[in-house]
Amino acid sequence: MLELDGIKFRTQEEYDLACKDKETILRLKRLFDINTDEGLKNLYSELQAVNFSSEIGRRFDDEIFELYSNMKKGIKKETIKSDGVKNSPRNADNNEKGHSKTGNNSLKTKEGKKSASKDVVVSKEVLKEINRQNRKRTILVVFLVLISLCCIGYFVKYTIDARNAERSAGEWAELKDSSAASFISVETVLKKEYTQEIVIPEILDEYKALYNKNKSLIGWIKIDDTKIDYPVMQTVNNEYYLKHNFDQKEDANGCIFLDCNCDVILGNTNYIIYGHHMNSGKMFGSLVKYGNKEFYEKHKYIQFDTIYEKGTYEVMYAFRTHIYSADEITFKYYQFIDANSEAEFDSAMEEMSKLSIYDTGVTAVYGDRLITLSTCDYQEENGRFAVVAKKIK
Repeated sequence: MLELDGIKFRTQEEYDLACKDKETILRLKRLFDINTDEGLKNLYSELQAVNFSSEIGRRFDDEIFELYSNMKKGIKKETIKSDGVKNSPRNADNNEKGHSKTGNNSLKTKEGKKSASKDVVVSKEVLKEINRQNRKRTILVVFLVLISLCCIGYFVKYTIDARNAERSAGEWAELKDSSAASFISVETVLKKEYTQEIVIPEILDEYKALYNKNKSLIGWIKIDDTKIDYPVMQTVNNEYYLKHNFDQKEDANGCIFLDCNCDVILGNTNYIIYGHHMNSGKMFGSLVKYGNKEFYEKHKYIQFDTIYEKGTYEVMYAFRTHIYSADEITFKYYQFIDANSEAEFDSAMEEMSKLSIYDTGVTAVYGDRLITLSTCDYQEENGRFAVVAKKIK
């Protein structure tokens, strides 16, 4: 057990801090004569900028505070010995006499003064603690206010974006249903480069006005009795339309978009379409309703048009899963775009059938065209909810 000036320390770190405070005390004693009022006053002033880290330092600080308080009240100073213990020549003399009535009275007086001084020291510590607690509360309140303002700001922005998205959806629908669309001329911009010659289909009349507004338009998706009635976008990556709307402005709602690896000109086995699961029900927020078989029974069909052809799809599977790590060897529905053989197609159908929440009785064969609608699912980390449907006309 380490010890300094009669005080024991449990760790080397505490002992080192005490030694450091001891050195500071000795330095201060050399600089200021505490046996004079001026020296005591200057030492008290100096201590306001000193932070002790041990019991030795705190005791010295309290003793100087006590002496300074007594000096201001006109009480005779007690001296401090080199070991930091207070002593008074008068009190020492009275102690030696022992039976002197005057000595006993002096002891009582000293004890009363010490008691009063202790009260002053305690009050000082209480004030320090109150100030510390007040600072902590102030910091906490400021932090909570900032968090609240951020939350309010996000909520306001989210609400504005949602309203703008709803208003824009109506405008898009009006453009799609425009009766004058057949007279609009368009110039097709390809989403990818082709190594072989291809025939570019003519864009359907109802999508010409929308396409001229944004060349990233690739189709339109609609599910009855839901808010899913949106244009479908496609660009060179799967990131842009997560945070941008049809007008290419930043928007937390994003857009419904087709996987960048899909090709509506050459065609794929499976078109994968993504959308945010918005709590407002917008985008693919209502897709998770397919987790209930009763909803499926009343909504078996999905309308998905590319800008080149119309399409009606019948729901086959609805399932929950998650995003796997790159090194995990398992069926990953979000990578199933083309089946190079009948065996590969049948294997994918079997895997999705196992995942499906319920049996629809609908099956597909090699050569059928599929769509997979995918959104986030909050029941697990990196969760996904997917609905798979096959084209029937």
